[in-house]
Amino acid sequence: MQFSLAIIIFFIIFFVHRTEACSGTGGAVQGTARTSKDWWQLAQFYQIYPRSFMDSDGDGIGDLKGITSKLSYLKEIGVAATWLSPIYKSPMVDFGYDIADFFDIQPEYGTLEDFDNLIKEANTLGLKIILDFVPNHSSDMNEWFKKSVRREKGYEDYYVWHDGYKNENGERVPPSNWLQAFRGSAWEWNEDRQQYYLHQFAVQQPDLNYRNPAVVAQMKRVLTYWLDRGVAGFRVDAVPWCFEVVPDANGRYPDEPLSGFTDDKDDSGYLNHIYTQNQPETIDMVYQWRQLLDDYQRIHGGDTRVLMIEAYPPLDVVMKLYGNSTTQGAQIPFNFQFIVDGNADKNNTQLPAKEFVRIIDSWMNLMPAGKTPNWVMGNHDQRRVGSRYGEQRIDIMNMIQMFLPGVSVTYMGEEIGMLDLDISWEDTRDPAACNSNPQIYEQFTRDPCRTPFQWSNQENAGFSTNSTTWLPINPNYVSVNMESENTDSKSHLSIYKQLSELRKTQTLQYGDVKYGAVNDNILAIKRSLPGEKTYILLANVLSGEMTANVSNLLRVNGNFNTKIVNTISARREGNIVSVDNFILQSYEAIIVESP
Repeated sequence: MQFSLAIIIFFIIFFVHRTEACSGTGGAVQGTARTSKDWWQLAQFYQIYPRSFMDSDGDGIGDLKGITSKLSYLKEIGVAATWLSPIYKSPMVDFGYDIADFFDIQPEYGTLEDFDNLIKEANTLGLKIILDFVPNHSSDMNEWFKKSVRREKGYEDYYVWHDGYKNENGERVPPSNWLQAFRGSAWEWNEDRQQYYLHQFAVQQPDLNYRNPAVVAQMKRVLTYWLDRGVAGFRVDAVPWCFEVVPDANGRYPDEPLSGFTDDKDDSGYLNHIYTQNQPETIDMVYQWRQLLDDYQRIHGGDTRVLMIEAYPPLDVVMKLYGNSTTQGAQIPFNFQFIVDGNADKNNTQLPAKEFVRIIDSWMNLMPAGKTPNWVMGNHDQRRVGSRYGEQRIDIMNMIQMFLPGVSVTYMGEEIGMLDLDISWEDTRDPAACNSNPQIYEQFTRDPCRTPFQWSNQENAGFSTNSTTWLPINPNYVSVNMESENTDSKSHLSIYKQLSELRKTQTLQYGDVKYGAVNDNILAIKRSLPGEKTYILLANVLSGEMTANVSNLLRVNGNFNTKIVNTISARREGNIVSVDNFILQSYEAIIVESP
């Protein structure tokens, strides 16, 4: 069968467009068919740290009813799904990451009825709730651990136990030199059982034994229980720690080698964790959890349930979490590159545009074909974006995150430009800091990014009616707050909402991406789709006025209309910008659209 000349020309043009090559310092990635994306692939996810989001009962601590009361705000700013840091019953040594009962709610957060109501109200608004799943450890107050201490049948090996050894002085010593994340030995002697147990986080957080099939089955029951209550998926905590190396024939665990990064023998970074993190079985465990979620959907129907994985290993390991040629893994292995690789260069100076390109490339070039990228700028464990990248870059980072293809993940407060608050030693609550001392605690504390959400300029930032709050509130809440920014057309929040609207366009949902650095200052990202408007993000990521031309880099030319500008820019919507010759002021960022 012969094609007409017109049809042949059409296919040639289409093929050339879809295989557009890279030019300049940057890369190009093609979009996918407009009908092939699931809800989560187009979603804005929003992380809530429940303790600090909204207090409904005046005790100074956020709770489930407080979250429910603010769901309409999440809908207004374009959020599709919100994931909640742990709300399970807990002694709160690590503020919910030490779980005493995986099947119940911490009383200060509310009840199971409150949780069910949260799900109901979220569904009414078209929002999805993602729950934090903490598989690596429990609290030492958990009944499972208590039964294991007593060696009750079925629970003898629920946790990782070891006799330890006697040294040359006859003193009992731990089985190995392994260190916990919160400083000191990862082994703790239990007097009742007369053995050491492994805890890679706080002493009160014993590690579950994933080489015991009963533990694997139990944690799958936890997942199913919350799926039955209506959650849309899980963010999985501390995945790399789930498995440790198998002891040798004599029951010995090997010591881990020194890392050479620090001389502090109590610091986790003192060792290279080749035996306690990123074991091959961990990847398979993620695949099993994904299979459980897929099976649940097939049986019960409804939208896809998603799996979001917290993991900071090398990128080649992270990419395995996506799955392989035969098995599906997590839909969203978190992309932390703008956190671990993007605060400042080795000389502690601000990153130039080429480094932004390198960070984007690091994920896009390694991501398996057909998978969806994701962009995470911050979370409850990291300094806030404005405190890491500088206040003048807050909008730039939000613009990059929401303009690039795929999933965006926002930590609560980043949309209004919240900043870290320096917390005194006396006010410090984080065990990662409390396990150190007043001289060095600021190196480890995560409290500064966990301060309460700043809702208004009223007392306690509108977070609580109590005279005090569990962590102090940043005094800048008088000007940095949701209520004030919501009525200001030139605020961080206003820009965030404009970006949310832009993400609804066909171009941003399905279009190709091309990006590059013009020079040290100018980062340029283009999103394009045949038959739709083309959008270009132009950002001066450093100080100093800069004239630039992106026509060759992005293969565009002519005049574009200003669509969105950051708080620094003096431009207005509709202003004409020539991509062949434009000027950006220090830290100015704009998004322009084709006429």
